[in-house]
Amino acid sequence: MPRPRSNLSGHLGALQDYFVLNGVIPSLTELGKLWGIAGRAWTHRIVVRLKEEGFLEEAAGKRLKPGARFFERTIADTVTAGMPQPANDSGRDVMGIDLYLVDKPSETELYHVRGDSMIDAGIHDRDFVVIEKTRSAMPGDIVLAFVDGEFTLKTLAQDKKGFFLEPANAAYPPIRPAQDLEIHGVMVGLFRKTVAPRLGHTRPRR
Repeated sequence: MPRPRSNLSGHLGALQDYFVLNGVIPSLTELGKLWGIAGRAWTHRIVVRLKEEGFLEEAAGKRLKPGARFFERTIADTVTAGMPQPANDSGRDVMGIDLYLVDKPSETELYHVRGDSMIDAGIHDRDFVVIEKTRSAMPGDIVLAFVDGEFTLKTLAQDKKGFFLEPANAAYPPIRPAQDLEIHGVMVGLFRKTVAPRLGHTRPRR
């Protein structure tokens, strides 16, 4: 079967946008409409290409679902936070954000941050933190801890009195356990959305 001479990245981008809004991969007929393609055969060829490249897979009932590479993002360039530098469009790589943040999927959870007690560590209210579950941690690690019946995100610290939890905001005191201090996991990453959702842009309910 000849490979279609088409803008594969453009078709993939349109499909990714559709998936974010609707939560599903559309049928072949709907894909044709989405891509502005009249013939089913041509649409099928593009789907085959996307499957060959790992962007799509077959689900039950021959429906399509996102493949392992569906959520890859292009690393456009390294950008400096100091003086401007010339743009470099050559040799772009791709990266799966989930693969970058998560080393052990079965032992990793996401938590939605509430509060500003860790703001000086760059962790803001409403951020999402990536927690790798473990019972052990070292002083200096940012941990999700269960202390005296409550969960909290703080930096693990130690002095002559023993282990305690240190906030990253001078307005909050250190937390010393009255009884129990149990480590649930260590923070290995975080992410946030820096702009508010646009009007009319809603995510599907799942």
